[in-house]
This record gives sequence, C-alpha cells and structure tokens, in this order.
Amino acid sequence: MSFDTRALLPIVLLACLLAWAVASDVRSRRIPNRLVVLGLLAGLTLQATVTPGAGLFSEPFGALGLLKASAGMALGLLLLLPMYALGAMGAGDVKLMAMLGAFLGPLDIVGAGLSSVLAGGVLALLVALFQGSLRKVSANVKVMVLGSVLRGMSGGSARIDAPLAATGQLPYAVAIAAGTMSYLLLTRYFGWSLL
Repeated sequence: MSFDTRALLPIVLLACLLAWAVASDVRSRRIPNRLVVLGLLAGLTLQATVTPGAGLFSEPFGALGLLKASAGMALGLLLLLPMYALGAMGAGDVKLMAMLGAFLGPLDIVGAGLSSVLAGGVLALLVALFQGSLRKVSANVKVMVLGSVLRGMSGGSARIDAPLAATGQLPYAVAIAAGTMSYLLLTRYFGWSLL
C-alpha cells in the first residue's frame, strides 16, 4: 500500500492534540476545553476542505464531509456519556472522544472508542499489578458494581460511588490516546479489521 503524503497533516495534528491531552490529564487531571475546541475546529475544517475520499486516515485519502464528521462527533460524545453519567469518567474525557469523532467519522470512532475502553482496562490492570494493589482493585470493582446494580434495581441512582479505600486513578486521556492510535495503526497500516 502506498502512503499519501497529504495524510501527514491530519496524523501529525491528531498526534499533537492527543499528546497535549495526555500531558494535561497526567499533570492536572483535566483536559482543557480550548484543546477540545481547537481539535473540533481542526477536524471539522479538514473534513470540509480536503478533497472527498474514504477518510483522513483511510485509503483513498480524503475528507468524509461535514455531515459524517458531525455524526462522528455526536457518536464519540455518546460512547462515553454513560460512563460520565455513572461517575466513572470525567467530562473532559467525553469531550475528547467527541473531538476524535470529528477527525474519524462515525464508523471509526466506534472502533477507536472500543479500543480506548479496552486500553483503559489493560492499563488499569497493569498499574494495579505494578503497584501491588490488584486484589484491592478487584474488591473495589466488585463492591462498586454490586452497589450500583442494587441501587438501580431498587429504583435509586445507579451512579457508581468511589470506593472507601481508593487505589488511584488513571488519567483516561492516556487510554483514549493509546486506544485510538492503536486502532488506527492496526486497521490502517496492518490491515486488521476490528469491527
């Protein structure tokens, strides 16, 4: 497969935005709104101005158009919104996934979202294993999920409460960046089909 050099701009731009999100999330546990807005504007501008094609990260290289970019943005928002509503994720992470949807479109944002959730689980397990807190994490997950399910079944809020003995938090932008970049590498450059 030949590489279209025009694809360098979206790849570099997306990598820089994800690196900024990761650095900010690791440092302050926040993803700045200006990052998300700049990313949304960049993704939508590329989708509106680049010659039409199969996608900014696909062959043949080209834009999906504003309608599909907007659909990707909305779907990206909806993918992580339930986790935010349950209190398991911050709003910045949800907005970051929406921003990615503007770059990727509706089909690829589903794959990137699933890959990000998978990356988050793997990273959380690795951190717990490295810190020697895997047993504590397992017990916390069991108590949180069981409590949420029981409250939901009794008509209360199914919101997931933080455990009494916290084991740490993973800056989720790391998982989103790892999942998204892995998805793009595996599907675009190694020919895997995840969906």
